[in-house]
Amino acid sequence: MKIGDILKPESVIADIQAQTKKDIITELSRPIAQAFDINLEEMVGILLNREKLGSTGIGEGVAIPHGKIAGLKTIAASVGKNSQGLKFDSLDGKPCHIFFLLVAPSNSVSGHLKALARASMLLKSPSLRQDLMKTASPEELYAVLTEYDNKLDE
Repeated sequence: MKIGDILKPESVIADIQAQTKKDIITELSRPIAQAFDINLEEMVGILLNREKLGSTGIGEGVAIPHGKIAGLKTIAASVGKNSQGLKFDSLDGKPCHIFFLLVAPSNSVSGHLKALARASMLLKSPSLRQDLMKTASPEELYAVLTEYDNKLDE
């Protein structure tokens, strides 16, 4: 599974404006909810409930909020960044700069896990994180992420 299969350019936010965990998740959820006609409040609620099990702020400035959404037909993602860093209850206690939100249909098992593993593997790369932080537009951010993703299979 390629990141470009689940992440569309219109779901990329080059400068997240939100400041709280709920607002960050809402901002990242909005393009997916609009594209797939999913109730935004329900989606945010599901993702926040997942956060109660343990923060998806995995460290090194990265958070991968994720959840399963009833009514969603396919796996979808959004990505965003914030140069200053935002509090997200990260496992290492540091602010998060890069956010990769992933949602899957409620009946998805292996696809959801494969997408989560792919995003996690990609975002563990210090050079990718540095290159993402240098981007200024959604188009650049999308291009850098998909370029690194394509190199994974080489």
